Amino acid sequence: MNKSYALSNRIHRNIYISLLVAQGVIIGILERLIPFPFAFAPGAKLGLANLITIVAIFTLPLRDVITLTWLRLILTALIGGTLSTFLYSFGGAFLSLFAMLLVKQLGPKRVSIIGISATGGVMHNVGQLLMASLIAQTWTVMLYLPILSIIGIAAGIALGIAANYLFTHVTILNYLRFNHEQHPSQKKE
Repeated sequence: MNKSYALSNRIHRNIYISLLVAQGVIIGILERLIPFPFAFAPGAKLGLANLITIVAIFTLPLRDVITLTWLRLILTALIGGTLSTFLYSFGGAFLSLFAMLLVKQLGPKRVSIIGISATGGVMHNVGQLLMASLIAQTWTVMLYLPILSIIGIAAGIALGIAANYLFTHVTILNYLRFNHEQHPSQKKE
């Protein structure tokens, strides 16, 4: 592989990652503006920015997905968050990410994008509650988990359906997914 091709490949990948990060940050900020209609679950959100993480899991190598997640969390916190929202987001995002990656390893014959996304929705809430338990120094926060799990499953299913739609109707995403699945161990420049 010649150097100019490798450089071009790296530039294209970095632009793609940057676009996904920007989309995730914008979706995250817009989601904060949406009032959540359920009084029984204060602070619960739909997690719409996790759609970007799902797309990344299926189109990028692990190192790039982790970079994308870090960048999205940091930028969202800098633009409109606090240290506590960053910590909650960190706990939820990374537990969710690693759970989705683990479930994805089962393969497409055993679990669909919707199942992977639903796992991410539940584990995001678990991660946030674990972080809240550490900050509050009490495990009673975990009593909130059943309510958040129901919301997480529903949101995860909806995001999984949206991801399926994107991969079906956005040609470049379908191409990137196919290319990623065909060459998962190929070292990226």
